Amino acid sequence: MHQVFLSIGGNLGNKRANFDKVYTHIQNELGCIVLRSSVYETPAWGFVSEDSFWNQVLCIETLLNPSEILEKIKKIDAAFGRKRSGNGYSSREMDIDILYFDDNIINTENLTIPHPLLHNRLFVLVPLAEIAPDFVHPVLKLSSLEMLNNCEDKSEIKKVNNDVIS
Repeated sequence: MHQVFLSIGGNLGNKRANFDKVYTHIQNELGCIVLRSSVYETPAWGFVSEDSFWNQVLCIETLLNPSEILEKIKKIDAAFGRKRSGNGYSSREMDIDILYFDDNIINTENLTIPHPLLHNRLFVLVPLAEIAPDFVHPVLKLSSLEMLNNCEDKSEIKKVNNDVIS
């Protein structure tokens, strides 16, 4: 059984319904969700949008390998209308990124794990540190909490009310 950390987020549509729907997709297609961070509201990162994002980190247990996970994530993203154009960041109903696959380091043409930007993104580090503060990045050799404390991203981030999200 593999331990995989995923970052999920979106800023379009009914965010609560989208999160409920993505949990179902993940449980049915990727593996069992064993940990969920709180959901956080943040501004867009890497582009300008009037719509704020909801972001969360999940830990799943799976029997799938990284390539299988990536293929299934692409299908889930497509179910939310995501079209990967390669033209940078944009608003979307849902986006799923693989942060970690166990403590493996993977660099292929299609997949880089750990996620190459996770240590620069407050919207990833805050929820990651919430559920896995001591998990050590296999390349940087820093814990989630250490990366959070070193992060230069000063974006506004606030916890979404628990009554809003299940």
